[in-house]
Amino acid sequence: MVRARESGMTDAGTDFIRQRIERDLAEGVVENGVVTRFPPEPNGYLHIGHAKSICLNFGVARQYGGHTYLRFDDTNPLKESEEYVEAIQRDVAWLGFDWEDRLTFASDYFQPLYDSAVELVHSGKAYVCSLSREEIRATRGTLTEPGTASPYRDRPVSENLDLLERMRQGEFPDGAHVLRAKIDMASPNINMRDPVLYRIRHAEHQRTGDAWVIYPTYDYTHCICDALEGVTHSLCTLEFEDHRPLYDWVLDNINMNIHPPQIEFARLGLEYTVMSKRLLQRLVDQGGVDGWDDPRMPTLAGMRRRGVTPASIREFCRRVGVTKQDNRQKVELLEFCIRQDLESAAPRGMSVLRPLKVRIANYEGPGENLEGPWHPRRPELGSRTLPFGRNLYIERDDFSFAPPRKWKRFSPGAHVRLRYAYILRCDDVVTDAHGEVVELECSYVPESKSGSDTSGIKPAGVIHWVAADNAVPAEIRLYGRLCRVPAPRAATFMEDLNPDSLVTVQGYVEPAIAGSDESRFQFERTGYFCRDSALPETYNRIVTLRDSWRPES
Repeated sequence: MVRARESGMTDAGTDFIRQRIERDLAEGVVENGVVTRFPPEPNGYLHIGHAKSICLNFGVARQYGGHTYLRFDDTNPLKESEEYVEAIQRDVAWLGFDWEDRLTFASDYFQPLYDSAVELVHSGKAYVCSLSREEIRATRGTLTEPGTASPYRDRPVSENLDLLERMRQGEFPDGAHVLRAKIDMASPNINMRDPVLYRIRHAEHQRTGDAWVIYPTYDYTHCICDALEGVTHSLCTLEFEDHRPLYDWVLDNINMNIHPPQIEFARLGLEYTVMSKRLLQRLVDQGGVDGWDDPRMPTLAGMRRRGVTPASIREFCRRVGVTKQDNRQKVELLEFCIRQDLESAAPRGMSVLRPLKVRIANYEGPGENLEGPWHPRRPELGSRTLPFGRNLYIERDDFSFAPPRKWKRFSPGAHVRLRYAYILRCDDVVTDAHGEVVELECSYVPESKSGSDTSGIKPAGVIHWVAADNAVPAEIRLYGRLCRVPAPRAATFMEDLNPDSLVTVQGYVEPAIAGSDESRFQFERTGYFCRDSALPETYNRIVTLRDSWRPES
């Protein structure tokens, strides 16, 4: 169970939505607990922008003793699939939220939605329009000019009812007619200029099959579904603010005794990526990534596969807060939340990403087993065995022929300590025909064993390593940011992709990592990594160790 603070919520009453809820509770407007809903369209995978809405909707309901519906807006069979329905359920549950028995679909309400449409036609507040889609768009007007009434706007009620029922029975092809609300073609809000409520689509629906060939629009559907489910506060992002008058108009003009308020909040934006399912779908379709769960994607499935924890996403949403002002969050804040969660929880081990061979000339015998803690500040995590022998691998970047000032790693003649092992001295450097370093010849100091060092030698620094004879080969994927610019534009999105968003290296991990049941580790001095759920011998970098950002509080 996710505790209150972990749910992505701020403290009670600290944002305008909670202040509104508390006022409604105090005034007796809400009598049976707060009811919210998260209504995704099953036309793609959820991304981290959706996480803010999930945390908010489930969080406030839990905070005020209510519950939340997970309701799929499945009103467009041309773009929806069961794959997306299942993926969305996995993501919401992974984030730590439980809809219990409140899994619903807009298609559950197709009949009452149609009945309400008939009611609007009966009362003269909706009509069947036979203009084409292009003609409707052309007559809608502009921000400065009113729209032009459809020539079908004054059709008799009896004719509208007949046409609507024949649309329902499948007599007409796609695009032949639509049902429109009769509101105001001169309204300053274009959404109120006789919006479309139903359209004909001869398409197989993933849940209702061919039972329906007309489908309601989102603006018409979600307000009625909210009322039918007893939603007390309909929380949605700011792009729906201009749609609120239509939300209210529909509920005011049908026989419905529940009218939830629609309350808008700023959506979550994130630097170096995009929050558009359309663009992400394009990225998947064009092979820019390896699917919706590619670890470079901002999707929750991609983040889960990369190794990001749900707790860190909830904390990120909590820190972002709930406001009315759209803004793009720094990716460093998300990375900070990830590191903060992994710092105390992830075991620490050693891996060499770009190996350089080290031969210890004066080491005799078959080798030995050393010991190192899984975490220096978490003794309850225990320790692991570290095989040590004559041949080792270290990071290639830990050696320099001409080191800069205050260099704390290997260089010719320098002493360096191996983590949890011995002090080594670099005695000679072996290069190939191109002058590339291929091996270091070293000597070790027997009396310098970690934990019982009596050598008196002060090494330049401490580096990590793995024993060459025992190291386990691993593919290590160094994931970076999806885009190379902080604010990629939709028009140039594919051009803005970061060519170095994935760098794959063939490295080694210590045997204890390969044999552990844990999936996430801190590779010492390198970063946090996760064993890939689809590729067990592959480790994905979750986030680097370096923190260039600090919270203000």
